[in-house]
Amino acid sequence: MTDRPRSPRTVDAWVAGCGWLFAALALVALPLLDTGDDGVVLVLPGSIGWWLVLVTVTAQALVLSRARSAPRTALLTVAAIPVLLAVAGPGAVYGLTGIATILAVFLVTLTLPLPDLRTLLPVVAGSVVLGEMINAVRSTSTEIPAALGAAVLQAVGVVGLPFVIALAVAARREARTAHRGEEQALVRERDALVQAAVADERTAMARELHDIAAHHMSGIAIMSVAIARQIDTDPEAAKRSVQQVREQSTAVLDDLRRLVGLLRSDDGEATRSVETLSALRELVASRREAGLTVELRLPVESGPHGRRLTDDVGPLAQLVAYRMVQEALANAVMHAPGATCLVEIAGSGDRAILVRVVNGPPQQPVDRERSTSGFGLLGMRERAALVGADLAYGSTVDGGWEVRLTLPTETGRPSRTTTDHHPGDLA
Repeated sequence: MTDRPRSPRTVDAWVAGCGWLFAALALVALPLLDTGDDGVVLVLPGSIGWWLVLVTVTAQALVLSRARSAPRTALLTVAAIPVLLAVAGPGAVYGLTGIATILAVFLVTLTLPLPDLRTLLPVVAGSVVLGEMINAVRSTSTEIPAALGAAVLQAVGVVGLPFVIALAVAARREARTAHRGEEQALVRERDALVQAAVADERTAMARELHDIAAHHMSGIAIMSVAIARQIDTDPEAAKRSVQQVREQSTAVLDDLRRLVGLLRSDDGEATRSVETLSALRELVASRREAGLTVELRLPVESGPHGRRLTDDVGPLAQLVAYRMVQEALANAVMHAPGATCLVEIAGSGDRAILVRVVNGPPQQPVDRERSTSGFGLLGMRERAALVGADLAYGSTVDGGWEVRLTLPTETGRPSRTTTDHHPGDLA
């Protein structure tokens, strides 16, 4: 449990009380220190002058207790009250009235802006000079020029010294506030970075989950439709399809397990392979096994050293291309059932490689409830932007759909394209 900060009014009351107590004790003690010097006039306790000084410092304390509630009025009043006392000529104890003035200058300097103090403090200093000079002339035989000089020095101590100290305190307080604000800004910036990182991780995880589900579940959906037709006409084929459904289900569970394993910092053994363009063979093969008609066109070797076109594409860009093909084939199953698909990799001018997936128009009725727009295209765009690739997609003239991904490469070279009706390694 933390203590509540005290209000300015409470602090002012404590300051005023302490100042009054110090002045009252000094008023009682000073006459006891009388050295017999005739030039120093000390009022005796219980005399009229003594009571006038006590009433004056008490009135100053009462006004000082409201210093930050009404700073201008309080400061001027605290400085003006002693001038009335100076007419009575209380002598050396008159200086005790400066205690309240010192405290008032300090508190008001912490409260008001400097432009207001530029006109206020000279008036207070003038009141101090006037009171000190009147008291010196009436209570001693000091000449006016000497009294004026002493009064000016007194005003510098009563007004100037607390003003400078208050400025130093205010500057330190402002520096502490600025430092605290800077720390809060750093905390907010760190929180924003953490939230952005969390959002990125959530997006990446959602994208991976979408890719896994779309890839495997679309194949399971195709095989389920085939099973419904084969179960009466070709039981053996239906059994094989059921086995394929089981394999696909096991595969999606394995992928999800590996993905969850990657999210666990305490499990270093959970890994997931990074797919490349060379893995398109397995991807297309799994699509064909699921019942999708897919034609695969791959680039052949080119160059004097037998380098492949895909060798100039980085691993992250190859993963982006793999995910694009995977998503495009899954979309073809959902939005164009029964259509023939084409997956092609070819050179695209200098320093670029083209990956395209084209499917024909649907050959079977489309379930509109399942054919709603999802996050597939959004994920493709985000991945393409990540590696500086260009993504284009849209309808074809025959009512089908085409997705084109142009990947930048380090070295552009021409290539020939071959048609692969059966899965094969990328040349």
